[in-house]
Amino acid sequence: MKRYALLATLASLSLCLCVGCGPEPQPITAGLIKDGEFDPEEWGKVYPLEYESWLKTKEPKPVGTSRYKRGWDTDKIVYDKLSEYPYAALLYNGWGFGIEYNEPRGHFFAITDQIEIDSSRVKPGGVCLACKSPYHKTLANTHGMKYLTAKFTDALDMISPKMRETGPACIDCHKNTDMGLTTNKDHLKRGLELIGKKEISRQEARTLACAQCHITYYVPRDRDKKVAGDATMPWTGGSWGNISIENIIADLLTDFRRIEWTQKVTGIDMPYIRHPEFELFSRQSVHFRAGVACADCHMPYRRTGAYKISDHDVTSPLKAELMACAQCHTESATWLKGQIFATQDRTMSLLSRAGYACAATAKLIELANARRAAGSAIDPVLYEKAKGAYMQGFLRLVFISAENSLGFHNAPETGRVLGDSIAYANRAGALLRQALAKAGIDAPADMNLELAKYLNNRGEKKLNFRREQELRDPFDTERYFTPETAKGY
Repeated sequence: MKRYALLATLASLSLCLCVGCGPEPQPITAGLIKDGEFDPEEWGKVYPLEYESWLKTKEPKPVGTSRYKRGWDTDKIVYDKLSEYPYAALLYNGWGFGIEYNEPRGHFFAITDQIEIDSSRVKPGGVCLACKSPYHKTLANTHGMKYLTAKFTDALDMISPKMRETGPACIDCHKNTDMGLTTNKDHLKRGLELIGKKEISRQEARTLACAQCHITYYVPRDRDKKVAGDATMPWTGGSWGNISIENIIADLLTDFRRIEWTQKVTGIDMPYIRHPEFELFSRQSVHFRAGVACADCHMPYRRTGAYKISDHDVTSPLKAELMACAQCHTESATWLKGQIFATQDRTMSLLSRAGYACAATAKLIELANARRAAGSAIDPVLYEKAKGAYMQGFLRLVFISAENSLGFHNAPETGRVLGDSIAYANRAGALLRQALAKAGIDAPADMNLELAKYLNNRGEKKLNFRREQELRDPFDTERYFTPETAKGY
């Protein structure tokens, strides 16, 4: 008997060595989540592995893995985008983004970041929750304009205390019955209708689940720039795979309802462009044409014990050891990282040039406005042409600046858009110099940008320029176009 017992023990040990010891895999339970359940913790009782993965979005990522997107890393620094891109403080002056504009800390902190930022950033009210809270659709449908125009804190108070600071949640992307993909944002639904997109494949759904927030929109306004509706896509004239910056700008310049703020340095009434990841990526990028979805790169499949789940710790592939890239690419991580950085370096160089070109032109407009107010005869035709060209250049700059991949989502399109931004800004500058010269005004070759005036003592927190955070042209060519002495910081 002892012999048989020994053999049985050895057999069990062999089985453990071959297949691994541990709890027996259980089938994933479906259909046990009640309709309209917003609380991720309740979803987590049925899908604990995905829930645990989702919770990791609050954890900082390894410092130094991303060269330019230094969001919530282990250094625990919240990076100031106006210090990273000093020209932006000048260009966004007159708008909440010109007071406090930080690198985001990720999904878990989506609403916390709004609560902690300067109050000027959430002046529109409830509509600010459009991309942040899973409750937005329900509150907008239930309370209408009362919610959309409510003070931001009052809109938050319409949500239960436990869920008040919950950002993107399970209900935003999944059906409670079978975990199938869905969307929870009416603005995306209206946008898809605008471009005639009706049939959606499963792979496309894996992109649209992300696109419901990672898209640009405008907040409709009345003539006094007060909120007059819910978030709306500027996609008129676009189509699936072809929502161009030209279409977006044409839509945004249609009428007063798209005009959200006044740029202080130029006095120009402006629309705005927000986080257009979907528009840039889907404009026939190499990965989009290959059928890659957002989730393939930002939520790759991984093994957890006996299960394969989609990683819900959504982050840049750079901050996740390029695990997502290895699903398709056989090249080494070092080679892949080199390709990413090469793309982002070129983008950073062009972005720097476009930013400072727009800033210099904005100061020329400011000079022309001041001289005209003092009685100088500034040629109105040249002036209006310059303003039009400037706005075209500025909005292209904003499009790429607000997009979170620094060109990687679509390198060719990024280069095209930034090249056009520089060209439009320089054209506007040339027209303004011609108009000023005709009026007998000698504009300096290098406009003093006076950046210190815009960078320091900002908002309620009296924020100042943090020079150590500045991101510079990696090829060091921008200094030939904008000397340090002209920056004025």
